[in-house]
Amino acid sequence: MAGRWFDEWKVGDKLRHEIHRTVTETDNLLFSTMTHNPQPLHIDLEAAKASEFGQILVNGTFTFALMVGLSVSDTTLGTLVANLGYDKLVMPKPVFIGDTMRAESEVVELRESRSRPDAGIVTFRHRLINQRDETVCECLRSALMRRKPA
Repeated sequence: MAGRWFDEWKVGDKLRHEIHRTVTETDNLLFSTMTHNPQPLHIDLEAAKASEFGQILVNGTFTFALMVGLSVSDTTLGTLVANLGYDKLVMPKPVFIGDTMRAESEVVELRESRSRPDAGIVTFRHRLINQRDETVCECLRSALMRRKPA
């Protein structure tokens, strides 16, 4: 399903995104390398084994990006003008290689754009949930969305 126009959203709309994604070692290593993040917990198995986690910890910015990415096709694909910001980002549980993620979104606020009559602002609450039904990441995302063409 393509993203929805601003006019098609209602506060309280909830979505369970169909695409699920298992996090791989390659995902974590490439993302950490591409973003120049040398944190041993993400890239050094021996250091990670010696930590309280006992294994590689998936890079948190990858976790966040995956959560947003899983939501795009149902929320903003083709209707987004721009992401305006992310707020209240929390990561209450760690993510490990082999965890399978799914995402849920809820519309928590709608506002008219003061500067753009052809658009409005949708605030989504995104949640990323692992195979144990634990929330591993959550945030609010404000998106400037196009209105449905006349």
